[in-house]
Amino acid sequence: MSHYQHPSAIVDDGAQIGEDSRVWHFVHVCGGARIGKGVSLGQNVFVGNKVMIGDNCKVQNNVSVYDNVTLEDGVFCGPSMVFTNVYNPRSLIERKDQYRDTLVKKGATLGANCTIVCGVTIGEYAFVGAGAVVNKDVPAHALMVGVPARQIGWMSEFGEQLELPRQGQGEVTCQHTGARYVLSGNTLSKVEA
Repeated sequence: MSHYQHPSAIVDDGAQIGEDSRVWHFVHVCGGARIGKGVSLGQNVFVGNKVMIGDNCKVQNNVSVYDNVTLEDGVFCGPSMVFTNVYNPRSLIERKDQYRDTLVKKGATLGANCTIVCGVTIGEYAFVGAGAVVNKDVPAHALMVGVPARQIGWMSEFGEQLELPRQGQGEVTCQHTGARYVLSGNTLSKVEA
């Protein structure tokens, strides 16, 4: 075994877990799950069968990653944040054939206690604040807060809010890394050197 697994964790036969990953107390990973390298699954995490988790993700305590959720590389899931996979659940009506796909792209952060309603895509390096409820797609680098979530700014890959002009275009440099970003309309792009 090339990953660490706490004795209280349950990893079903067939699950794939990459090297240097850590599976902590009371985690349950279903047999169909595909988990990358260097991933940390905190206490009481559940990972469904139809789940893909990329390399270097951190899934903090008490998070359930249900079927049809994909996390690309470097995604951070804060403590007790919530994914859903059925848009209109009812206990008395079987809707497993109506699961909606949720995609969280590279480097995104999902803050503690936020909720991601199924069927959305969270863009690269987006930042969803604690307690926010996301019910529509989120642009790359967007800073989202509130219920329902609304965009209040832009974030660098480093995880710091960028001070951009309000008129919908402009350029800014990340004070921590020196990386340059250009805003054009509702799209923030990193300028490659």
